[in-house]
Amino acid sequence: MAFITGENAKAVEEILSKLPRKVKLIYFNQELECQYCRETHQLMEELRDLGKGNIELEVYNFVNDKDQVEKFKIDKIPATVIMSEDKDYGIPSGYEFSSVLEDIQQVAKGKPEVLEETKQQIAKITQPLRLQVYVTPTCPYCPSAVLTAHKLAMLNDNIVADMVEATEFPHLSMRYQVQGVPRTMIGENEAIEGALPEPHFVQRVISAYERMFPGN
Repeated sequence: MAFITGENAKAVEEILSKLPRKVKLIYFNQELECQYCRETHQLMEELRDLGKGNIELEVYNFVNDKDQVEKFKIDKIPATVIMSEDKDYGIPSGYEFSSVLEDIQQVAKGKPEVLEETKQQIAKITQPLRLQVYVTPTCPYCPSAVLTAHKLAMLNDNIVADMVEATEFPHLSMRYQVQGVPRTMIGENEAIEGALPEPHFVQRVISAYERMFPGN
């Protein structure tokens, strides 16, 4: 049974048909001990098929394909890499699916649509920085936070931005004290609550980065 059907399938097909360039989805899964790997794999295949040539799909095994796992820094599954190092962990369902579509469109454009001030601020980040945006499928504000984090990763190769489904990874939700979503972890100890406007989100990231790497 398909996940994307009827009018939704038509809408997704229309969006993907307008991509200015092809986008590659790199999907990581395994057969055992992965609750949503099969469903996510099917969803990625549906996106590929609806893309009609604009979406390329590569599938790797989390256990066997160690070179690719290390290359893309995959540490949990299911995981989908959209072209670069913007990783979506967990099955992108509900509101989260819109984040995947937005990411695909941004990657296809080659450059993220951000404020000029954002470009200047994010250029200050010269050390590796990981952002983890914790989300749930029913959160209407989560896609905005995810997209902002992924745009920052597209701007600066030192940034890796992950979307993590909070209910699929309860050990991580407990570790990072996720009591509401979206919650964006900056490194291990700094957090942003809620979906902030781009300038405020960026300022919070920069402030946290300066505390983490004083003198940089």
